[in-house]
Amino acid sequence: QVQVMESGGGPVHTGDSLRLSCAASGRTFTMHAMGWFRQAPGKEREFVAAITWSGGATFYADSVKARFTISRDDAKNIIYLQMNGLKSEDTADYYCYANVYSYSTGSVDYWGQGTQVTVSS
Repeated sequence: QVQVMESGGGPVHTGDSLRLSCAASGRTFTMHAMGWFRQAPGKEREFVAAITWSGGATFYADSVKARFTISRDDAKNIIYLQMNGLKSEDTADYYCYANVYSYSTGSVDYWGQGTQVTVSS
């Protein structure tokens, strides 16, 4: 099993910065990628950003591309989401996932419990 745990959320004001962290532990034999989704109240969960373990390619939703940066510490299986210029529409629960491959299970996404980010003016 793989455990995923987010941290770093909280209340901030418009224009502020915040850094989220996400750590994966357990049977992380072959980590393919880690990333973030978010879900605002009354809305569907949406993709935010992801980073691959092999090569470190990064992907972003258009809505955050110029403001958020995803990075990794592959030795520790930790990723970070640096969020700058936060807007009220960034208010959401942020969920981290880890895509891990094993011979027995194939490719599986493991999810954290989420961390709340609230942006107010």
